[in-house]
Amino acid sequence: MSKSTITVDVTLDNNRTPQTIEWTASDVSHDDVRHARAMLLSFWDGEDKTALRIDLWTKDMLVEEMADFFYQTFMTMADTYSRATRYNDEADEIKKFAKDFLNKFQQKQAQQSKV
Repeated sequence: MSKSTITVDVTLDNNRTPQTIEWTASDVSHDDVRHARAMLLSFWDGEDKTALRIDLWTKDMLVEEMADFFYQTFMTMADTYSRATRYNDEADEIKKFAKDFLNKFQQKQAQQSKV
């Protein structure tokens, strides 16, 4: 059995707002520290039947980036759900939601840029 370690380091300002998010993993081909502007980390607690999560983003995260981050996360969640359950219809619904979400965001951005 092998073991992998993922390390996440978050630097906070005086108001406890994330300034930097850096991560490394023990089983990747490079030793470089990777930088991120946002992260979503979820764990399933089988005993309590609850999702535990850490959601962080830096003040440098742009609204456009956040929308794309959520779109990509929804799409990945759909793929994961499909692989885990073989319920492709529900996974397709998640993907449809993701596409609608991104389209609505893009429309809102277009309207705001006209003002």
